[in-house]
Amino acid sequence: MSAPCCSSKSPEPSCCPAASPEVRVLPPDWSCTDWWGMISVRMGSCRMTYGMEPGLYAMGEPTPDSPVLVTANYKLTVDLLRRELGGRNLWILILDTANVNVWCAAGKGTFGTAELVQRIAATQLAERVVHRRLILPQLGAPGVAAHEVKKQSGFEVVYGPVRAADLPAFLDHGEQATPAMRRVEFPLGDRLVLAPMELRHSLRPILLVALALMFLPVIWHGLPDGLGDYGLRGVLATFVGWIGGCVLGPALLPWLPGRAFRVKGAWLGVALALLLALAGVARGAVPVLGCVLWFGAGVSFLLMNFTGCTTFTSLSGAKVEVKAVPAQIAGVVIGLLLWSADWWM
Repeated sequence: MSAPCCSSKSPEPSCCPAASPEVRVLPPDWSCTDWWGMISVRMGSCRMTYGMEPGLYAMGEPTPDSPVLVTANYKLTVDLLRRELGGRNLWILILDTANVNVWCAAGKGTFGTAELVQRIAATQLAERVVHRRLILPQLGAPGVAAHEVKKQSGFEVVYGPVRAADLPAFLDHGEQATPAMRRVEFPLGDRLVLAPMELRHSLRPILLVALALMFLPVIWHGLPDGLGDYGLRGVLATFVGWIGGCVLGPALLPWLPGRAFRVKGAWLGVALALLLALAGVARGAVPVLGCVLWFGAGVSFLLMNFTGCTTFTSLSGAKVEVKAVPAQIAGVVIGLLLWSADWWM
């Protein structure tokens, strides 16, 4: 079976009509660049620029009968898709979603009906395949009106599973999804893989707080008392709260009390503050009260930010969450003042 016309594997690209858009080839294997790109975006770097050219791509050696899968032009999404589908002959239609993943792009409208219909026409898809079926990710459904796609392009929309890992089984069983494939899960692995990005984004203010709590006691009391008796305890407490909000909070998310993320974070922060008191890091009634306020508000804010990484919250839900920000800021400020009362008063 020869490679599709105009692909980079085609030995005679001149055989294609001049007006025919190019079909690029997607290799199934990841390169070192792909791995480094995944690490970078997981750490929160270049998230909004990590994209690839929209258009029609070939995996393997697709024929006119091969399935057509539709996805976003966020490169990590495409990389995960091709990793799961390696060894198969498929067409991959990549929409221009401004380098945003399918779920977020569907909410913003860039993974939508108009872009899909336009991309079908621009790639001359109807001339490359004999069937009229498109497999879209289920999380893209909010942005696409399937009946309008059918009306405007002649292509029927079939929604695939939530996860790319289920696509091989979906394709092997006549494009039928099981109930488990339709269910949006958020297991421990998915929660923790997002933690590095939250850690990186909050690192700068955390370092500022830690440095202030380390050096201000030194200015007040001098060395070694200011550092050993006060400063190091402040640094330790700061990093306990930071790790608690960005790592422990997501890990314990299903078991923390409350429904709102800010409430879950507040409970976790209070628990961590009490543990620090039991461990002797927070000493005295006033500093312990300060630690409770500081951690309750600070961890609440850190875990509230995590709502942007989940599929559990809506736009209206996010607006309700952020109403707590003034109270969280006040709690952190008052808490830090009370925490430091034993060395500045």
